[in-house]
Amino acid sequence: MKSFVITFSGIDGAGKSTQIEKLSSYLAQAGIPAHNLSLWDDVALFRRARSNFSRAVLQSDSGDGALGRPAKRNDKNAQAGPLLLGRSILYVLDLISLRRTVQKARTEIGGVIIFDRYIYDQLAALPMQHWLTRAYARMLLRFTPKPDLGYVLDAEPEDARARKPEYPLDFMRQYRNSYLQLSRLAGLQVVPGASTENVHLTVVDHFTRATPAPTPPTEVDSEVLA
Repeated sequence: MKSFVITFSGIDGAGKSTQIEKLSSYLAQAGIPAHNLSLWDDVALFRRARSNFSRAVLQSDSGDGALGRPAKRNDKNAQAGPLLLGRSILYVLDLISLRRTVQKARTEIGGVIIFDRYIYDQLAALPMQHWLTRAYARMLLRFTPKPDLGYVLDAEPEDARARKPEYPLDFMRQYRNSYLQLSRLAGLQVVPGASTENVHLTVVDHFTRATPAPTPPTEVDSEVLA
């Protein structure tokens, strides 16, 4: 099939990694070539410097939190003015990198290209309740390569934080509201929180609806094939 870009976004603990794994397995069983990319590993610039800054300056724990093993993350939830300005500049650079990555993936890889997080996840961490932030988000969205199918996995902040205890609950609530706003601005498909299998079925259903069905051969084509 021609290149088909899918993105998964959502608050930490919403189940993105699980659903990407299940969709990848579904595509493999269907014989559809798929390739996974990550916003942080394949797109974001200055990753080491950013990680070091979070640990050394913001005193953020490294690694992910898990059930029974909470982590005290202090990175995207730190929203002092200078930090927001610095991130706004970095996100523009990341967007330039994203455009190159998507173009290269579409031309050189083909098949289904699945992104674990996208530029939407960076924008959602900003205080979207302010008009200036929303104007900045709209500007970046104008230049963002639009995926063929963009998912926002919705989840109650309390449930998501219980699965992945990393950020304060107040920030998780703000984070979720930002995703819902961005879903309207960017035309993303919001998948309501449910059991893992039901979410997977919803993801697959939207994928099959969005994927063009094979065109049956015309009479001329049938004669040629004969």
